[in-house]
Amino acid sequence: MSSAPRVSVLVPCYNEVGTVRELWAQVRAQFAALGVAGEVVFVDDGSTDGTREVLRELAAEDPATQVLLLRRNLGKAAALDVGFRATRGDFVLTMDADLQDDPAEMPRFIEALESFDVVGGWKAVRHDPVEKTLPSKLFNATVRKVTGVQLHDMNCGYKGYRRAVVDELRLWGELHRYIPVLTTARGFTLGELAVTHHARRSGVSKYGWERYLRGLLDLFTVVYITRYRSRPLHFLGTWALAFKLLGLLLLLLVCFTHNLALGVLSGVLLACAGSWWAVGLAAEGGHAAAYTSLPDYPVAERLNG
Repeated sequence: MSSAPRVSVLVPCYNEVGTVRELWAQVRAQFAALGVAGEVVFVDDGSTDGTREVLRELAAEDPATQVLLLRRNLGKAAALDVGFRATRGDFVLTMDADLQDDPAEMPRFIEALESFDVVGGWKAVRHDPVEKTLPSKLFNATVRKVTGVQLHDMNCGYKGYRRAVVDELRLWGELHRYIPVLTTARGFTLGELAVTHHARRSGVSKYGWERYLRGLLDLFTVVYITRYRSRPLHFLGTWALAFKLLGLLLLLLVCFTHNLALGVLSGVLLACAGSWWAVGLAAEGGHAAAYTSLPDYPVAERLNG
């Protein structure tokens, strides 16, 4: 393998046979215009339309093009995680394979990465139907409110990262939607660029309405792992304490009212409180046992160490 490139462009693919070659050509043209050494890393997520064959051709034509073929469709988060591990550049840009993201924006991302650790794209003018744009706006507003991360477009596929971010970032499930939140929680700085968004030229969207339900469920996961990963009892114990106080209050009322229903409800709440405490303690024990295998706490700089 040749020396490490300055810029890596990571492209997850799923049934985009009509666009991958042109995208590849446009990215390479940007490398040439910028005068930088670059690589393209395609991760095929189980395509069945001939995309894999085109990617094999590209790899044969260009040694600076890596192709990773997943055994089956595992989702965008898995494709990105595999791809991040394969990239070698100081800067890593991600973009979708459908040519709705414009490779001509690459110089702006690289310039912005001189100032920020992560740069998110913002499709300020979006060429998608209202059934996609409206839920997306509601989703982004909800995430901003819950997490405090002020980004217009959390899930835009066009992003840029410094090498240090990629080395620490781990994705699973469908957590790719929350990369800005996950990286901010690690202490990385976050910027945003308004980017050109083209209408889809071929293929079809791979996502439906169900992604917003899954995204909402993942939001609970993200809040938990970014705020309570190292102190699960603080989260579970808070609920346990609330249930216990409410249960004791109802039990006190039972002493005066002799209401059987209140007595049963009090017992249920006290039992739930005990269960939450037990689960919280078990989670603390599990965290302690797994501590050595968890990612290190983010040290930004070390002097004379």
